[in-house]
Amino acid sequence: MHAWLCENPIGVDALTWKELPTPQPKAGEVLIEIKAASLNFPDLLIVQNKYQIKPPLPFVPGSEYAGVVQAVGEGVKHLQPGQNVACLSGSGGFGTHTLAPAALCMPLPDGFSHVDAAAFIMIYATSWHALIDRAQLKAGETVLVLGAAGGVGTAAIQIAKAAGARVIAAASTDEKCALCTSIGADATINYSHKNLRDEIKRLTDGKGPDVIYDPVGGDFSEPAFRSIAWRGRYLVVGFASGPIPSLPLNLALLKGASIVGVFWGDFAKREPKANAAMMAELASWYAQGKIKPVIDRTMPMAELKAAYAHMGSRGLRESW
Repeated sequence: MHAWLCENPIGVDALTWKELPTPQPKAGEVLIEIKAASLNFPDLLIVQNKYQIKPPLPFVPGSEYAGVVQAVGEGVKHLQPGQNVACLSGSGGFGTHTLAPAALCMPLPDGFSHVDAAAFIMIYATSWHALIDRAQLKAGETVLVLGAAGGVGTAAIQIAKAAGARVIAAASTDEKCALCTSIGADATINYSHKNLRDEIKRLTDGKGPDVIYDPVGGDFSEPAFRSIAWRGRYLVVGFASGPIPSLPLNLALLKGASIVGVFWGDFAKREPKANAAMMAELASWYAQGKIKPVIDRTMPMAELKAAYAHMGSRGLRESW
C-alpha cells in the first residue's frame, strides 16, 4: 500500500508519499481499500500539531473516507469483505488502504457513491445532532447559519430545510452566498460588506432567528447572539475562525435564550443507539434526495498538497 505519511507535524509540506506494508486487521478492525477521502479543516490542524487529538508519530492523516472492505478481524460480524463502507476514524484516509475500527464504519446502501460517502458523516452527523437533537428545531422556525458555505454549513442548510425551517445563510463572498441559495437557503447575508445585525433584523422583521448555528466563532458571534429571537437557541458548533468568543451572559437572560454546546463526537460515544438511529435517518434522507454533500472538486490522491492549498484559499471541501 501507499499513503501520505506525517512523520513531523510541522505542516502540509512535510507530508511524504511512501510505500508501507499492507496491515492485517486485528480483533474489531477491518482493512479498507480506500476509494475516496475528503479533506476537512481538522485534517489541516492535525498535520500542524494544532488539533486537540494528536496521533502518535508517524501517522497517516485523513479523517474521513469511503471504500471497500478487504478483510475483517476477529469478532467483526456486521461487515464482510466486498462491502462498501464510509468511516470517520480521525486518521488513515490519505492512502490506498487503511485499518479502521469496525464500530466506526457505516455500511453504505446501494446507490450511495464513494465520493459522497467520503464527505458525509462528519458534516451531516454534526449538523443533524445540532439542529434536530440539541436545538429541537421545529418546522416554521428561522435558522441563521454562520459560515454557511463551509462543509457543516452547507449540511446545516440542507437539514434545516428538510426539517421545514426557513434558512438565512451568512457567508463572506457573493459566490458563497450564491452557493447557499442554490442548495436551498431562503435568504443570504454577505457579512464582508453588510452589517450582520442590520441584515438579520431586516430579514426577520425585527424578530431575530430562532436558532443560530455557529461553527465559526470569532467576531460575528456576539452580534449574531444579540440578534437572537426570544427563547432562541445559540448552537456552539466550533471555532473555525480561530478566536473563541466570550458571550455576555446577560444577553441570554434578556432574550430568554439558550447557549447550547454541540459535540457530536462525544454524543456518538455516549449514546451509540441514538447515533445509529440518526445515521440511518440521514442515509434515508440521502436516498430521498433531501441531502447531498457539496463537493467543490475532486482531485487525485497524488495532488493532496494542492488540495490542501485549494481548501485554504477557498474554505471549501475537497474529495478524491
